[in-house]
Amino acid sequence: MLEYLIIQLDDTSTSYCHYEIGAKEHKLMPLETLKAGIRFGMLENLMIQFVYPDYKLPDDYAAAIESIDHNKIVSSLCEDEALKAEADVMIFHEWTGLSLAQLDEKKSYVLRTAKADLFDRYLFLKDVISKVMRLNIVITDVETFTEEDFEKYKQILHILSEHIEKAYVAGKSPQFNILTDRMMLEKMNNCGAGISNITLAPNGKFYICPAFYYENEEDCVGNLENGLDIKNPQLYKLDYAPICRHCDAYQCKRCIWLNRKTTLEVNTPSHEQCVVAHLERNASREMLENIRKHGSFMPQIEIKEIDYLDPFDVREHWDEELLQQELIKYHQENY
Repeated sequence: MLEYLIIQLDDTSTSYCHYEIGAKEHKLMPLETLKAGIRFGMLENLMIQFVYPDYKLPDDYAAAIESIDHNKIVSSLCEDEALKAEADVMIFHEWTGLSLAQLDEKKSYVLRTAKADLFDRYLFLKDVISKVMRLNIVITDVETFTEEDFEKYKQILHILSEHIEKAYVAGKSPQFNILTDRMMLEKMNNCGAGISNITLAPNGKFYICPAFYYENEEDCVGNLENGLDIKNPQLYKLDYAPICRHCDAYQCKRCIWLNRKTTLEVNTPSHEQCVVAHLERNASREMLENIRKHGSFMPQIEIKEIDYLDPFDVREHWDEELLQQELIKYHQENY
């Protein structure tokens, strides 16, 4: 069920995920389109998330936006200092800006980074994690990971987990998506594109997420005039994801756009995305066990030990398990 409407206010609105912004010139959403999008969100009882460009919007746009409850997603490069101060989520696209920023302990931040920069500068994150309410890392080229990269990432997660462990023992509760999210979850919490959220682009058309708009403007799923028209909507649901529905890497972003880009299926992640998610899962498990050495901590959460990093490798076991479940269900219903 839809819960969120993401409104891209301009073609140059900041990216907050894996995709890059292809547009170089400003193309502001017409004011009437904005107002119609707000009406759509109100009628559908959706929480609206506005994604801002780097320049200051006209006053009449700001007035329309403030007419409804919403969240602001803003780039750290935005010229509007007042808007940056109001941002619910601040997006950093490079490490230098993050290192120089005046961070607010009550706010959430996103750092979009290439793997090479992450591998070189990850120790800097210790300081950031301690200063903010939440930090999300988005690795923009996760699909290029190699076996060597997997090993590096595993080591980085271990080092950062030691820092977070000390923080929890000291009575703090840092939120760092690639390590703390899994130990807080009891079910999948993925990006939700096409299921819990949909995007309205500046052209007045709906898209599964902003990435689909930037990749191909014709790849829309409806418009404000005629409503949503998602073909085969079940394919975006977890129940129709043959690998993901068995998986317990609950923190995995399971990016729909990245899935299609790498496997040609919206519900099937790439090997690289799966391995990265399972390295995070295992690091969270280890961190949770280490925190518990200092006292009782989240006893309701159990992260089992596993012997694989890609669920595809154990698909035969899950097929057998699914068959057994179906046989049990059949007998319960017929005998």
